[in-house]
Amino acid sequence: MFSRWSNSHHKDKENDSLQHESKIKELRAALGPLSGRSLKYCTDACVWRYLEARNWNVDKSKKMLEETLKWRSTYKPEEIRWREVAVEGETGKVSRANFHDRHGRTVLILRPGKQNTTSLDNQLRHLVYLIENAILNLPEGQEQMAWLIDFTGWTLSTSVPIKSARDTINILQNHYPERLAIAFLYNPPRIFEAFWKIVKYFMDTKTFQKVKFVYPKNTDSVELMRSYFDEENLPTEFGGKAILEYNHEEFSKQMIQDDIKSANLWGFNDKVQSIGNGHCGSDVGVAPAAAS
Repeated sequence: MFSRWSNSHHKDKENDSLQHESKIKELRAALGPLSGRSLKYCTDACVWRYLEARNWNVDKSKKMLEETLKWRSTYKPEEIRWREVAVEGETGKVSRANFHDRHGRTVLILRPGKQNTTSLDNQLRHLVYLIENAILNLPEGQEQMAWLIDFTGWTLSTSVPIKSARDTINILQNHYPERLAIAFLYNPPRIFEAFWKIVKYFMDTKTFQKVKFVYPKNTDSVELMRSYFDEENLPTEFGGKAILEYNHEEFSKQMIQDDIKSANLWGFNDKVQSIGNGHCGSDVGVAPAAAS
């Protein structure tokens, strides 16, 4: 009996896989010929994510993907360089962690209480830069990232305006579909509830279901987070044992090296080399030689 169920289950998975392959081909045909960065962007894994985000409806997925290609052609997220957004990172309000979750996902740590600038546009560019950087550093075979959000020091005066929150959510769920696996909001203050009641309506169902609140005194929420993270890696700010120390100079060196990696991936080496060879020292406090 178990063997019969196992064979049936295996066949179902095979059928799903074949249907998915067929949908990917169908969407590619609907998109028509692509070239340049659009062609490079639209890998099979990418097309799969857009189909998954729209429940494998080809027409809806096509509309979503075309809107992303249009956005990328104007916003050019792959061309943002660390020197352009480094000032946003001086306090470590958003950074890529030096550890992964239990599934090997890249982890972004967000600390909104460390807000240090007033340019909403540049704040968003900084976040987009780090989303792109998190994707750049995903292990082979892994498509998603995890977010840890620490609310230490957060107040309504340091929160972003509702419009900016909406713009951020729209970019994440419309232009990076299925990139977020989980987002843990750790110990938000009670006053955050008023902000959340408004912001949550900008989220689609899939994104909303990935957002989890964690409170130190709520055992179930703590256990859920620890099912994703090794306690030894998890910073003390999130109830773990690791010491989280953000070093802007060291992080900047890392980002400049990643800028070179990104440029090689997208095929515009010259731009990054010129940045690395003389124009970033005053912006991020690292020697130009760090990029060589």
